[in-house]
Amino acid sequence: MRMVTTLSVVVLASAGIGHAVVTSLDADIARVDPFKDMKNRPEAGHGMNVLLVGTDGRDKVTEAERRTYRLGGAPCHCTDTIMIVHISEDRERASIVSLPRDSYAETPAHTDETTGERHGPHPVKLNAAYAEGGPNLTVRTVESMTHVKIDHYLEVDFTSFMKTVDVLGGVRVCTAQPLKDRYTGLDLTAGTHALNGGQALQYVRSRHVDGASDLGRMQRQQKFLAALVSQATSSGVLMNPMKFRDVTRAVLGSVRADQGFGTDELLDLGRAMRNFSPSSSEFTTVPIGQMGYEVKGIGSTLKWDPVKSERLFQALRDDKPLTVRKAPRAEAVRVDVAPQQIQVQVENGTTTAGLGKRVDGALAATGFRTTQRPTSAVDRTVRRTVISYDPRWDRSAKSLAAALPGAELRAVTKLGPVLKVTAGTDFKQVTRVRAEDPGQGEIGVVTGDQVVCP
Repeated sequence: MRMVTTLSVVVLASAGIGHAVVTSLDADIARVDPFKDMKNRPEAGHGMNVLLVGTDGRDKVTEAERRTYRLGGAPCHCTDTIMIVHISEDRERASIVSLPRDSYAETPAHTDETTGERHGPHPVKLNAAYAEGGPNLTVRTVESMTHVKIDHYLEVDFTSFMKTVDVLGGVRVCTAQPLKDRYTGLDLTAGTHALNGGQALQYVRSRHVDGASDLGRMQRQQKFLAALVSQATSSGVLMNPMKFRDVTRAVLGSVRADQGFGTDELLDLGRAMRNFSPSSSEFTTVPIGQMGYEVKGIGSTLKWDPVKSERLFQALRDDKPLTVRKAPRAEAVRVDVAPQQIQVQVENGTTTAGLGKRVDGALAATGFRTTQRPTSAVDRTVRRTVISYDPRWDRSAKSLAAALPGAELRAVTKLGPVLKVTAGTDFKQVTRVRAEDPGQGEIGVVTGDQVVCP
């Protein structure tokens, strides 16, 4: 989420203001060597792949900012967010892939940076790779999981994020529903809001807005990144040398990067991206195959879908766009949560043979992630179809209810992320639904122009 500031450097360089302006800023970048002693790396593809890493570093945050934006607590010295940004070889497209921090990962053999102890390969949550082995182990782990060769590494913290948003004059975001998180202090009404740096940090950090947790947060981060790019490219900052300098200084003051990412790379890339806009960018999250994958000693993780994630990363290696634009069907009802993100267990609450299988198949055809193993309910006299859901997944329940008009919503505490549909005798058909943010294809890709404010 903080990496949006770093990506903005690439966009802002498109002004082509001059080598001297950017060169004077190069010295502000702290350098790391994330590729030290790396062997047996993936083959290089076409285009450029940048690993954007946001840490929870808050050393430069003021006491007033800590109180106002609830930035207290001890940092975990781990990666709060990880994204792969692929810049196409023709420099006309940026594909941003979010990698959930709780992803199940297996680290290569390495030496623990904190203890000095030598470790063999072992399972971790993805964000823990940074704590054990810093940038080097993070890059090695990501390359091992994706088979995508990382060309450059960029790392930022809270401070540069807030400063960049403020120097741009704020960033405009839109929300169809109120957003409130008591942990970060986020409190937005439905509608359009111009966020300053601290408010923007609350927006991209919040993970207790609803039951979607990190997945919902990553969607908001992607929407914010698209909005930031829109603001940077439409506000005239690219053609204003002083504004350009101020923004890049705000960004680079807290950035760490590899030695190979410097002035010449910024200018070369910037000149090629003069026409960059939100429609030039596309966003997605690596497809999840299993939520709540329990690992002894680690806890609950997210396990990637092996087939869909391989297709995604193959597209990056082949420098192909992720988006396949298709006009949504007019009859589809708009919902807040995409059916592809909703897990459903169907059970037959009637004596009608095969009803459970019919409902399961109809929901799956609409995009819901059914178990494909319908069961029989204890009560076989159900007249009105019931949707049982954990209150933490209320948005998902409402989206599922839109596909089953007339169904009763029944909250069940501690039910977990899998919603249960008990089919009754009133079941007729499943109504097609689609997410408000129109994800394209099986990996839920959106372009920047689809998610910015109209």
